[in-house]
Amino acid sequence: MSAPVFLLATERLSAGDRLTVDGAEGHHAATVRRMRAGEPIWLTDGAGHVAEGVVESVGKDRLVCVVHARRDVPAPSPRLAVVQALPKGDRGELAVELMTEVGVDAIIPWSATRCITRWKGDRGDKALRRWRIAAREAAKQSRRVWLPDVTALASTAEVARRLSAAQLAIVLHESANLPLGAIDLPADGEIVLVVGPEGGITDAELDAFTAAGARPVRLGPTVMRTSTAGAVAAGVLLSHTARWQ
Repeated sequence: MSAPVFLLATERLSAGDRLTVDGAEGHHAATVRRMRAGEPIWLTDGAGHVAEGVVESVGKDRLVCVVHARRDVPAPSPRLAVVQALPKGDRGELAVELMTEVGVDAIIPWSATRCITRWKGDRGDKALRRWRIAAREAAKQSRRVWLPDVTALASTAEVARRLSAAQLAIVLHESANLPLGAIDLPADGEIVLVVGPEGGITDAELDAFTAAGARPVRLGPTVMRTSTAGAVAAGVLLSHTARWQ
């Protein structure tokens, strides 16, 4: 059985040969997962630092682990960021979950012109929190030791600036002639991929992104929902990097 992953702050992760997992993570480990003494466990701060050990004892909403090994995992390279246009309903959380499981390193919510969903005021704050929680939980489930960064909501101009700074910038577009799988990928730096809304990217948005250096590409012969296209495209890209080899 693979060891489950739980999160601890960096300062706690570096202390002693025994580590206590309490708070929300302790409740999840002891009460929800029902971890038992002798079971393997991984503890990470989400920034590449890992403590591997076994559960020594379990109490109410907490457990104590004996650490057998500590290691530092380098940040993945090349880094993959996905600009995700806001999907309808809870499909945004589904998109975040899928992209996190695949291995996306940064998720940038984007308020595209044709997005039906709008993040404004408290509603936007709550939606962003849900995206970040989805990323956190999916990272634990997929045993990632580097958590993805879910940024604040970006405008089209902010997305264009991120694209201009990327080592490689790509925009999914159903009318593009170049297939995604034919793109030559950099060995390092950041790849930024833009996934548009259900209604598609406007001509003005596409012009802004191509002016920033992005290349329009076609994902495949079908048009996918925005909530699944990012994860599928990320899988195509990562399968052509050393990260998946």
